[in-house]
Amino acid sequence: MSPSADKNGIAKERLGRLAALGFLLVVGGLALAGPYGLLAWGESAALLDKRQHQIAMLRAETAELDNLVDRLDPEHVDPDLATELVRRNLNVAHPDEYVIEIEPAR
Repeated sequence: MSPSADKNGIAKERLGRLAALGFLLVVGGLALAGPYGLLAWGESAALLDKRQHQIAMLRAETAELDNLVDRLDPEHVDPDLATELVRRNLNVAHPDEYVIEIEPAR
């Protein structure tokens, strides 16, 4: 073989190794800091916890509203709840009643 062919082969081999190294660095960088990498994993876990907390709060609110709907069933209405809702929403009271408003504690 000629000396220029040897130099050409060595240059191609070095270029191939450099390309492989560059590819491995890019893949490693994406594995660390990419959208699905190790750094994003912690953020995703925190977001998952936050969403699960929101779901738990919404389920509790849904259960509370289901209870209210059950107590307002036309077949058997809870008289205390009906009285409370009428007085609160319509601002009605008997003539001999006194209304004392108490501010909630802070």
